[in-house]
This record gives sequence, C-alpha cells and structure tokens, in this order.
Amino acid sequence: MAAIHRITEDLYEDSFAIIAVHSSLEDHALVYALNQNLKTKFKRCSKDLELSPFTTFPIFEWNDTINDSYWTLITNGSIKKLHIAGEDLFVDEPSFSKHYVLPEYKEVDYLLKIEQDELDHIHKIVKKLLEMPKVLTAYRIDTEKLKSKNHLIF
Repeated sequence: MAAIHRITEDLYEDSFAIIAVHSSLEDHALVYALNQNLKTKFKRCSKDLELSPFTTFPIFEWNDTINDSYWTLITNGSIKKLHIAGEDLFVDEPSFSKHYVLPEYKEVDYLLKIEQDELDHIHKIVKKLLEMPKVLTAYRIDTEKLKSKNHLIF
C-alpha cells in the first residue's frame, strides 16, 4: 500500500499579501500605470491562470530582485461566453457567465499579490495606489480569512 502525504496548514506559511484594487482601467492600462507610478516592471505572463478548463485569467508579473519579492497582478473576474444548444427562442443569442479568482470579493477588479518575507511596507504600496488616477480604492485583504486561498497559489 502506498503512503499518502498531505501538506497541513502548519507547513504552509503565508509569506504573501493581497491588495484589492478597484479600477475601471483595462488590465494593460493598469499595468502601465503601475509601472509608471510604483516604478515596477510588470510584464504579461505567457501562460494565463487556469482555474478550470474553460476559465482563464490573465497574469502580469514582476520579479523584484533588489527587494527579493515577486509581484503578480491578476484580473479577479473573467467573462465566459456560453453557447446554448437547442431550439429555443434565443438560440442565436450568446449567454455569458462570470467567474472569479476570489468569489468572496466579487466587487474587486484586480488582485495584487506580493510574495516577500517582510510585508511591513504593504501600507505604503496601498497609499501609492490610492494616489493614482483611475484607481477608485485599494486595500489589503486578510489572507487568513480567505475561503478560496488555493486559487492564489500559482
């Protein structure tokens, strides 16, 4: 009989912070604004985050080698176009469904994940985000209370 190994909560240590960003900007425009205002160097990943075979989310990343941190910006919502098969009144009309990386935060447009050992400076980043035009609000999300924390492991 084969042994089963499981990772328990004790072994999994939170070394990342999540900042919720509310903005009407498209993802590429927000990345440009972040690169200008925060002096980051975000680039689009070649592979999107895939939570299911039909749901993908674009990811932008930046590896800050100076401060030994890894930043990820991800769109929280993804709209999927569905085709309804059958003989119905609306057979030619497409249907849409929206999926979220963090379903408990449906109102959040973008998630900024910062992986670093020391996370004391997060409030400064939030303050800079709030000063940016077209960013309506930004705040830190308590990762301990997240129900869908596994969606952020990528």
